[in-house]
Amino acid sequence: MARPDKAAAVAEMADKFRSSNAAVLTEYTGLTVAQLKELRRSLGENATYRVSKNTLSKIAANEAGISTLDDLFKGSTAIAFVTGDPVESAKSLRDFAKDNPALVVKGGVMDGKPLSADEIKRLADLESREVLLAKLAGAMKGKQSQAAALFQALPSKFVRTAEALRAKKAEQGGAE
Repeated sequence: MARPDKAAAVAEMADKFRSSNAAVLTEYTGLTVAQLKELRRSLGENATYRVSKNTLSKIAANEAGISTLDDLFKGSTAIAFVTGDPVESAKSLRDFAKDNPALVVKGGVMDGKPLSADEIKRLADLESREVLLAKLAGAMKGKQSQAAALFQALPSKFVRTAEALRAKKAEQGGAE
C-alpha cells in the first residue's frame, strides 16, 4: 500500500472503527445511488454509511484491533459506523432492508465484540434506550412505593399490637 491516498483512507477508517460504538457490515449489491442516499439519511446523525474496498476496510479494521470481521470482507461491502445508540441504527438498517431486500446485513462489531447478522436483528428488536430507561425508572419507582407502604404499615401494626396487649393486660388485671 504505497499510495498516500490509500494510506489516508485506511487511517481514516481505522479512526472510525476506534471511535465508533459499533460497526455493521452490509452487502449493498443492487441498490441504486438514490437508495444509498436514502439509507444514509435514514441512519441519521448517529451513524455514517461508507462504501469502500474490502482490502482497505480489512486493513483498517485490523489496525483498529478488530480481526473478527475478516471473513465478512467478501463481495460488495459497506460499513455503517455507529457513534450513537446501536439499537436505533440497527432498527434503521432492518427497516430499510424490509423495503429494499438488496441490503443484506452481514454482521458487525459492538464494543469490540463480534456480532452475527442474527444478533444485529435481535438488537434491532430491542426497545430504544430511552424506553428501556423509562421502564427501569418505573420499576424502581414501583419498588420504592411498595417499600414506603411497608414502612408505613409497620408502625401502625405495632401500635395496634401494643394496644391489643394493653387491653389484654387490663382485662387480666381487672379479673384478679
